[in-house]
Amino acid sequence: MHLNPYGEYAVLLAASLANDWPADRAGIEERTRELGMTMAFPVASDDHPRTRDVIDRWLRVVDEPDPAARAALLNLEMAGAAAYPRLTDHDGEGWHLHYRDTDDSLPRVLAAVISVGTALHLVTRGTHRLGRCGAAPCDRVVVDVTRNGRQRYCSVRCANRAAVRRHRARG
Repeated sequence: MHLNPYGEYAVLLAASLANDWPADRAGIEERTRELGMTMAFPVASDDHPRTRDVIDRWLRVVDEPDPAARAALLNLEMAGAAAYPRLTDHDGEGWHLHYRDTDDSLPRVLAAVISVGTALHLVTRGTHRLGRCGAAPCDRVVVDVTRNGRQRYCSVRCANRAAVRRHRARG
């Protein structure tokens, strides 16, 4: 089975990197594999900081409350990562679609995948389904992939903590 890394999985990958930044390039590539990407990337000495820059730009999208401004930021990211879509069978497991050039660097591929995936997530699920955890002081990214579209917390722990605070504030 081929997972489509241009929707939910790309946004979950970006959130995973933002919430738990890997110590090195190998950690980034390992995370891409954990979340469904199968390809190997050419290695460059600046992949780690350049990928951090991709995630930092993506966090501007996450933190933008205005849907029009969020779309403008995301459009800039997609324009910067633009390559024509192409069919590929790079791993011999079947044809699938890539939105990148054949030998692009890890940061460039992630910029394309994350920006297109975020756009697909927001237009198919709703612009409100990406943000920060609602349990202050937690600031982890929350990607809402629930059926009802009401996920506000990054974890059960944060949801419980917020419920306890609300309960104590009432009493």
